[in-house]
Amino acid sequence: MKIYTKAGDQGETGLLGGDRISKASRRIEAIGEVDELNASLGIVATTCNSEEFTQKIQWIQNRLFDFGSELACPPSGKFQLEVIHPCHVERLESEIDTFETELAPLKNFILPGGCVSSSHMHLSRAICRRSERSLLRLAEEESVRPVMFEFLNRLSDWMFCASRVLNSRSGIADIIWVKDSLGQA
Repeated sequence: MKIYTKAGDQGETGLLGGDRISKASRRIEAIGEVDELNASLGIVATTCNSEEFTQKIQWIQNRLFDFGSELACPPSGKFQLEVIHPCHVERLESEIDTFETELAPLKNFILPGGCVSSSHMHLSRAICRRSERSLLRLAEEESVRPVMFEFLNRLSDWMFCASRVLNSRSGIADIIWVKDSLGQA
């Protein structure tokens, strides 16, 4: 089977079930944002030097692939998938709770950065927030299940905590935001 089909050469793509829509649609935009998030997590997985984190990230990547599959089945389409569930949100919450046992309580805002894997995780977190905004725009036009929002929102929290843990385990302190006082550098 060839990787190219030429079916999208005119600016349309196929959804699960065969419907074709514009590549500029809000639905395809949301799918693309989730795909970018998934790819960015692949970078984190290759830089974190931790089998534990790699496994956690790959679980999330699989769920994001599921997420995209669900988005590729619009409410009016031939297939209906509901593959993101509250148990996925609960798993992220449980892992956040575990991460927080390793971390000092936050007393300041922190800047993205530190070790390479933490920096990439912060970038993934920002992409996750963009994915969430894209999903909200889609929901202005079509029905989106609430658990989809919960998953992305909790995932960005997970990524924030994970970035701190990655720094901590690398012996790097959080980078504290220093407020500019009176415009002085």
